[in-house]
Amino acid sequence: MQSQLKLLINLQEIDSSILEKQQILNKIPSRITEQEVQFKKVQTTFDRLKQELESFEKKKRNKERELDEINEKIRKMKARISEIKTNKEYQAHLKEIESAEKERYTLEDEILDVMEEMDASSKGIKFEEEKVKAVKSQLDAFKKKLEEEAQEAEKELLTVKNGRTRIIQDINKEIYNLYMSLIKSGKGVAVTEVKMEVCQGCNMNIPPQLYVEIKKGEEIFQCPQCHRILYFKSNS
Repeated sequence: MQSQLKLLINLQEIDSSILEKQQILNKIPSRITEQEVQFKKVQTTFDRLKQELESFEKKKRNKERELDEINEKIRKMKARISEIKTNKEYQAHLKEIESAEKERYTLEDEILDVMEEMDASSKGIKFEEEKVKAVKSQLDAFKKKLEEEAQEAEKELLTVKNGRTRIIQDINKEIYNLYMSLIKSGKGVAVTEVKMEVCQGCNMNIPPQLYVEIKKGEEIFQCPQCHRILYFKSNS
């Protein structure tokens, strides 16, 4: 029975290693997703600024078109001055020209304002573009690192699983079935150490006499509380 207990202890170490490596593999997609979320935030800001600049450019084109129209209007109005016969009509016509010119000045000021907004937006885009490149580079490096970690974990996992197959061949079938049942109910831990009459699986005290028997290592005993298989590790 002592040899069976040693095999169970080794099997638990192997299964704990398998669980650890499997968790590493399982967490990789979520770790990548977390980094991709950060990249998407930066990309979204960059895209928003680009759309903002496009909006400013469209606004500027519209204002310039309006300016061209008002300039053409003023040109035609001035060309008509020679056709005016009365002073009253002349004064009214001048006021129309003056009003149109004020409209032109307003448009010119608005175009300048839009150009300033475009300049600020362009600078922001350049900054965010560099940021996007930097974060993308970090993301690619992170993915490569995780890919290497995954490959290493899978390689180690295969080796460990092969070792597990060899060990279970020497374990009594009933004992192995008990072990697997405890693995499921004990969240991956079926065999645990007992220290100072305390089960390290559930941190509950065990009877003194049971502790004495466990220290002998001659039989397989289970914790009265969590039912995990207990063993005593001698310091010698």
